[in-house]
Amino acid sequence: MKKFAVFGNPIAQSLSPTIHQMFAKQCDEVISYEKISAPDDGFIEAAEAFLSQEGALGCNVTMPFKLDAYNFARVEDKAAQDAKAVNTLMKTTNGEVLGFNTDGVGLVNDLINNGAKLAGASVLLIGAGGAARGVIAPLLAAGVSTLTLANRTLEKAQIVADETAPGKVEVVSLSDIAMVKPTVVINSTAASLHGELPCALSSELFERCDVAYDMVYKAEPTVFLTEASKLGAKNTLDGLGMLVEQAAAAFTIWTEKQPDTKEVVVALRELVSAQ
Repeated sequence: MKKFAVFGNPIAQSLSPTIHQMFAKQCDEVISYEKISAPDDGFIEAAEAFLSQEGALGCNVTMPFKLDAYNFARVEDKAAQDAKAVNTLMKTTNGEVLGFNTDGVGLVNDLINNGAKLAGASVLLIGAGGAARGVIAPLLAAGVSTLTLANRTLEKAQIVADETAPGKVEVVSLSDIAMVKPTVVINSTAASLHGELPCALSSELFERCDVAYDMVYKAEPTVFLTEASKLGAKNTLDGLGMLVEQAAAAFTIWTEKQPDTKEVVVALRELVSAQ
């Protein structure tokens, strides 16, 4: 049996086992997939112990261990290098552990699945943390015409832009985001988890906005999406589809099989809404 796991702390809330078991059923794979809560200072030891088991092929990694996973693995994946964070580990046949970051691919695929036009789009990315870092390369690869990074600290946004895609990412302070006139607005911050907005929003910001996207998901629309809709965003999407799509990318890395994500997103939406 092929063995997989997700590492985090806390980890009880993770939907990853449900998602991957649905993928496995689709793709005629028999797998085990467990949640592992590693000590804050013990991720590498826990990951090594899991991956040393017979049948263990890989694992997912969530907070707070994505940087630990980056330092643990051999990383050639551009998105992971940009983010300095790894959310997917794969053990090769010779025992080497490779690291990937599938968050950005997950975001791009979810946007495309929902009809967003990224080729030629003007994208505003709010926040300059690890979540933003990991999606810059995939968004540029999707053909966006302009990608603007907005952050409370302009200097931090500039550092992220310079380190991930020199000369290809513009930066702006949060107070000036309305000037960007984006067609896609993405909130990469965790503000919605606390019922807060990442910054002040205005109708001017959403004048040309086809899609407002929040990487966070909840049972009800997040405060960011609710406000964006009121201010003129034509469509709104939360991060549940991104969660499923990043998992699908990891599943493909491990098994070389591509699961159908649509029915999984529907099932998860029902599950989250019932909680």
